[in-house]
Amino acid sequence: MILNRLNTAGLLIATLLFFHSFQGIAQRGKTEVVTDPAQLAKLKAAVEASIDSPKVHQAYIKAMGTENPQLENEYAHWMSKYPKSAMVPYAIAKAYLDEESPKAKPYLLKAVALDPKFTEAWGGLWQDGERWGDFTVSRAYLAKAAASDPSNPNYAFYYASSFGGIDETKWKQMSVDVAKRFPNHERGAQALYWLGARSKKNADKLKYFELLYNSYAPEKFNWSSSGMSSYFNVLLSENPKKAVVLAQEMAKTEKGERKEWPALVLQAQTVTKAKTLIDQKKGTEALAVLKQIKLTRYSSFKTGLTLLKAQANDIAGQTSAAYDSLLVDFSKSPSVVLKEAISGYGLKLGKSEVGITTDIWKQLDLVAKVATPFNGLKRYLTPGEASLADYKGKVVLLTYWFPGCGPCRGEFPHFESVVKKFKGQNLEYLGINIVSKQNDYVVPFMKSSGYSFTPLEDVEGRIKGNLDNRNAAPMNFLIDQTGRLIFSNFRTDGDNEDDLELMINTILSHKA
Repeated sequence: MILNRLNTAGLLIATLLFFHSFQGIAQRGKTEVVTDPAQLAKLKAAVEASIDSPKVHQAYIKAMGTENPQLENEYAHWMSKYPKSAMVPYAIAKAYLDEESPKAKPYLLKAVALDPKFTEAWGGLWQDGERWGDFTVSRAYLAKAAASDPSNPNYAFYYASSFGGIDETKWKQMSVDVAKRFPNHERGAQALYWLGARSKKNADKLKYFELLYNSYAPEKFNWSSSGMSSYFNVLLSENPKKAVVLAQEMAKTEKGERKEWPALVLQAQTVTKAKTLIDQKKGTEALAVLKQIKLTRYSSFKTGLTLLKAQANDIAGQTSAAYDSLLVDFSKSPSVVLKEAISGYGLKLGKSEVGITTDIWKQLDLVAKVATPFNGLKRYLTPGEASLADYKGKVVLLTYWFPGCGPCRGEFPHFESVVKKFKGQNLEYLGINIVSKQNDYVVPFMKSSGYSFTPLEDVEGRIKGNLDNRNAAPMNFLIDQTGRLIFSNFRTDGDNEDDLELMINTILSHKA
């Protein structure tokens, strides 16, 4: 089973959706086809009796199966028999679209030619266009979908979000407009959620999350409820006292058996207490308080907690302990803020920049493992096959993807933004396609998108070892010049491109 982390199209949109559902959803599998002629004849008759009904088309196509060559013949006949029905080409297009098949496009074009106001057909062309890699054209299709039905909050939201990373001012203005136009719809809340989540500055995050809280009651809107967790984490670093108030308010209206907010109230109170002790220069006491905090696996406050503990250790006269703890955390989850803290404490300990770099690599060497080699991966753009050994002497940025993977497409612009800074250096950028059925998309996608990664086709059943993507995409790895896995399981987006740049620089500048 291939996991498609939310199988929707769109550059930024897909990235956004990923964060709300980390593990994604299963790609559709094969459905059992009907072989009974009488039953098929009955379903066919139902289509002809209600040619513009989506439900009868869906039932017929499901029974026939999209791999049945007779299906296209039947729809060619119906398009000739019912030349004014846009539903006929759209019905088969939708079936192919749901399977992420390149066969969808001509049928979608036929549908909008027959009915220029066919919102869902324009939306389908947008989704399909993303898979071909022609983002300018796909955005134009999305604009038509939004314009064909201004009352549709879905396409209004998608169109606004499509400008993220392209025209930030327009994205922000249009997203706020979506929130104003659809005050009673989840898409309005989602627009503000992503403005908060994607903003680079904490001040902007706080502004949009507060607007979300005040405009969309968290107990009524799922996106607002989700946004409060992100709002809380920012407040925890910036204003823990306000984080306490937010958590207390959320705890009053929290539904379900598993209550999370009471624990977050305690967490915020504990951080507030620890920060007060740090301000009072009571490092030992602050450290004892901070050790009481137990974060969830996916908490975004992990780095914040690490920095607070280091600060408490330093105040307590244990600067070496602060320094060492940061080295360990950096090897697991590298970031610019951790590197800056390491440098600060290192200099305080009298270490040189060279010495600090050496210490970082001592820790990285402890966790580095020889990357499981791959062999025999087909190249798409040039003849032959590729193996990991082909890239010895280079740093390898490896990502698993497939054309229908929206979050993969959402991450590519950020990878590209970073990779271009290393042009001419020993960096190789590889993308392994894990869905061979979508091979027809790959070469057009590369040519239209202009992305610089080398696309390779995965081999089913190969042993991936520590380069295992667990049948999911996107999944990312950084391998050093000698073939060792240094960093893995990281994500790159608009607000943390500098972390990827730091990781690559760290490896490139190191002489193993």
